Amino acid sequence: MKLEMGNIFVKDVVLGEENAFEEGILTVNVQGLRDHLLEDHRIGKVNVDLAKPGESVRIIPVKDVIEPRVKVVGEAKEFPGVTSTMATAGKGRSHVFKNAAVVTTGSIVGFQEGVLDMSGPGAAYSPFSKTLNIIVELEPKKGITQHEHEEAARLAGLKAAAYIGECARNLEPDEIETFEMNSNAVEIVKYPDLPKVVYLEMLITQGLLHDTYIYGLDAKQTLPTLLHPNEVLDGAVVSGNCVAACDKITTYQHLNNSVVKELYKRHGKDLVFLGVVLTNENITLQGKLRSCNMATNIAKHLGADGVIVSEEGYGNPDSDLMLNCKLLEEEGVKTVLITDECAGRDGMSQSLTDASPYAKAIISTGNVSHLVTLPPMEKVIGNEKAIEHLAGGYSGSLLPDGSLECELNAILGCTSEIGYHNVTVKEY
Repeated sequence: MKLEMGNIFVKDVVLGEENAFEEGILTVNVQGLRDHLLEDHRIGKVNVDLAKPGESVRIIPVKDVIEPRVKVVGEAKEFPGVTSTMATAGKGRSHVFKNAAVVTTGSIVGFQEGVLDMSGPGAAYSPFSKTLNIIVELEPKKGITQHEHEEAARLAGLKAAAYIGECARNLEPDEIETFEMNSNAVEIVKYPDLPKVVYLEMLITQGLLHDTYIYGLDAKQTLPTLLHPNEVLDGAVVSGNCVAACDKITTYQHLNNSVVKELYKRHGKDLVFLGVVLTNENITLQGKLRSCNMATNIAKHLGADGVIVSEEGYGNPDSDLMLNCKLLEEEGVKTVLITDECAGRDGMSQSLTDASPYAKAIISTGNVSHLVTLPPMEKVIGNEKAIEHLAGGYSGSLLPDGSLECELNAILGCTSEIGYHNVTVKEY
């Protein structure tokens, strides 16, 4: 399977009367975008704004971030099974506006949405303070349910990214990234002496606005599923969750999955990348046992020597993480786990709710409980009072001068468990 990504680097974004791209400047047709999104009868109002790196701007509550793109060659279009007809992603060519992002905000859906600062100490924590952000602020019509609200906001973000991405169709990319990999049978024969590695990506699927979608299907309704890595990079997986903002995997991060890209770089050099197994995080013991056993079986049948396991969220999913680790290690498959920690504001509490003696190689992406103070911004898009209802915030988080006191929990993408984030470790 071969996928070409035609990357078009955006230097600036402006609002205008038509979608256009010239000399690095992306122009967004504001009225056209509004009209396109208001076709959904559940949306009552749409505002479009911009937030750029270094500006004194705060966006709250953030729901999702999506990279604008268009499929120019291939049967599958953008976000197949969701905003377009179902077809296999990962083949052909997509054109992508790099450095730009659609960020959705508006009235709160669930208490675990996020805050994004474009400057100041908060900006250092979020990778999306470095993108040129097209803010789509959505207000739902009265009387719809929470789940209808979430779905309308989710689809609006994806449709906005596809609408803006369309003007990249006939552009000449600045660079073309090629992701190509044959069947496992071919690749294993090609590199017989290299260890074989599977990436097991755990997806939040706990219901009550804790959802992820694979080709449009709610992953709660799936069993562990093997995908070609190209499918992940080409829009097969989208976020639909309102879990704690620090480690919720936005659609943008799925499209640029750091683990997938790193394993791709090393494929044929020091390992054989066998593919991505997507598995869900269940809320019942039987569900956990079912998914973890089946994920282990897939890895074993593929002949994996090692598995990289990434979590989404924390708390209850820690049990799935450790069970996946235990079952794989008992089968003789080496594991490396990627997770963040909920270690208390002083960092001294138990980091995970579960543990296993098999878990000997763990990568930490940061302590979600770390307390920070974010200074006031000159401009707030959304509603700064929402901080008091977000995970990581509390009654009193909004200080009289407009500052926010909150845990990293509330900062969008700051402890991403697929590695797409800024928090790191320093040796002294």
